[in-house]
Amino acid sequence: MTTQGHTQSYGAPGQEAAAPKRPGRDRYLDLLRSIALVRVVVYHLFGWAWLTVLFPSMGVMFALAGSLMARSLNRPAWGVIKGRLRRLLPPLWAFSAVVLTLLFAGGWNPSKDPDHSGFWGLAEMVNYVIPIGAPPFPWDIGSESGLLEATWAEQAVGPLWYLRAYLWFVLASPLLLWAVRRAPWATLLAPLGLTAVVGTGLVSIPGETGNAVTDFAVYGGCWVLGIAHQEGLLRKVPRYLAVSCSTALMAFGLWWASGHLGPEGWNLNDIPPAQAAWSFGFVVILLQYSPSWQELPGRLARWDKLVTLSNNRAVTIYLWHNMLIMATVPILDSFYEFSFLQSDTAVAALDSTYTILTFVLVWPLIAVAILAVGWIEDLAAGRAPRLWPNGARKRTRKRSVRRGSARP
Repeated sequence: MTTQGHTQSYGAPGQEAAAPKRPGRDRYLDLLRSIALVRVVVYHLFGWAWLTVLFPSMGVMFALAGSLMARSLNRPAWGVIKGRLRRLLPPLWAFSAVVLTLLFAGGWNPSKDPDHSGFWGLAEMVNYVIPIGAPPFPWDIGSESGLLEATWAEQAVGPLWYLRAYLWFVLASPLLLWAVRRAPWATLLAPLGLTAVVGTGLVSIPGETGNAVTDFAVYGGCWVLGIAHQEGLLRKVPRYLAVSCSTALMAFGLWWASGHLGPEGWNLNDIPPAQAAWSFGFVVILLQYSPSWQELPGRLARWDKLVTLSNNRAVTIYLWHNMLIMATVPILDSFYEFSFLQSDTAVAALDSTYTILTFVLVWPLIAVAILAVGWIEDLAAGRAPRLWPNGARKRTRKRSVRRGSARP
């Protein structure tokens, strides 16, 4: 589509998070961010279309980002926008440097690429530095027998659409906040209306411009919901009414999807009106029931360190997870070379568990990425770099303070 100290990040995965109404981090929002990130990784690994219905991760992340942006805009708008860019761009630059090095080493020359040649093709390279549009890449590079499959560039660069949409939402936020304060309900519903125009084919905008406008429309409602939540607008709506209307809207989204199923079935990513309606209603319900936890309650507390780590390294996880999924393939393929796995039974077992093994292996690789490049998020935020910011040291310090201040 992210946190530290007593502020926390809900922007591009990795920005400071919206502050709760009481001091401290809102662990409920932290938990939502972590669930969204895990769901994204699982979806890109298994490709289960129904996950887009079970938990619309992108809508949730955009809503949290909108809430944070509205809170931050109590300060001068240009300073807030610069701060968001400062936190977003350095992790992107590190990712782009690796991707472009691999592309050039693989023989890609954008000036000779028929899809990206000429002045405008080279100008598109700026999107690897500032994600205002879609970055160019070759659809096929290398060979099928190489370490990475020939379409690896498309899969690696694909998730950058979230950063593009996030950047445009950030730039539009001062205007959206102004509109919410003056015409709240019209502003909330306008993105759904725009989706009905550009997401149904009523008005067709070709190319990447059309993709960008569609993304802005589909997830604009969630971003504005985050702004409205921060402004206290949602609290003015009785919960029964908000939930009832949201349920009806979500039902419409599923009804629309049922009549527009594509090759991937119930993949709402391919059905803009359904995605917009389902995500909007889903987010309203999540925000209406937001408990603003200061600490994760009950059994959820056992996940506290992982929730903290994933929020502190959300940009890193989001940017690199697709590359790391692909990196599991040559590792797992090497297993077939082991002498003790040469029998038909062993090969069949590997074949049948290949995807599960990929799921198991990708998390250690994500951990390696966090250690290797995650600290760039700290530098981008103006903090001292940390290798594994799971909050353990801070909690130990808090417990020590409590014991020291206890009465005898």
